[in-house]
Amino acid sequence: MLMDSTEAIYNGLKDADIDFIVSVPCVNLSKLLEMIDEDPEITHVPVTREEEGIGICAGAYLGGKKTAILMQNSGLGNSINALKSLMELYEFPLIMIMSHRGTEGENICGQVPMGESTPAILEAMNFNFFKPATPEAAYDDIRLSWELSEEEGKPVSILLEIKYW
Repeated sequence: MLMDSTEAIYNGLKDADIDFIVSVPCVNLSKLLEMIDEDPEITHVPVTREEEGIGICAGAYLGGKKTAILMQNSGLGNSINALKSLMELYEFPLIMIMSHRGTEGENICGQVPMGESTPAILEAMNFNFFKPATPEAAYDDIRLSWELSEEEGKPVSILLEIKYW
């Protein structure tokens, strides 16, 4: 099945039964956010800060929702405490779809330091993550990530590098 990069993410989220998505604006995710907004089966809550979104996802999970957050990897730094002391401590599953800025092809030098550090930060937090190179791999990784997150009781990330788009 051939999908473009955005359709693969959307279809993976749908097939994982994700029904509650929080987002922080990102140009790479803009087409995906439009698709989510048009889907009556998904509640979409835009936020201004990533850690705010983590808290909202925790509450939505307690209310019976399957949650994901869409953000740039730069927001990972803003979210570390909420991810560890809320999501992991209470074993709340969460899929984190991150536009991985600062990777090969980045034209904004300010994005590069965090881009280089993102995988190491996730490893230090002992959080699983995937770096799919193709839409088909992204679809599979996203579709399976909710189950992995539930099994482990902590967030699982999908890092979408610039070359993915």
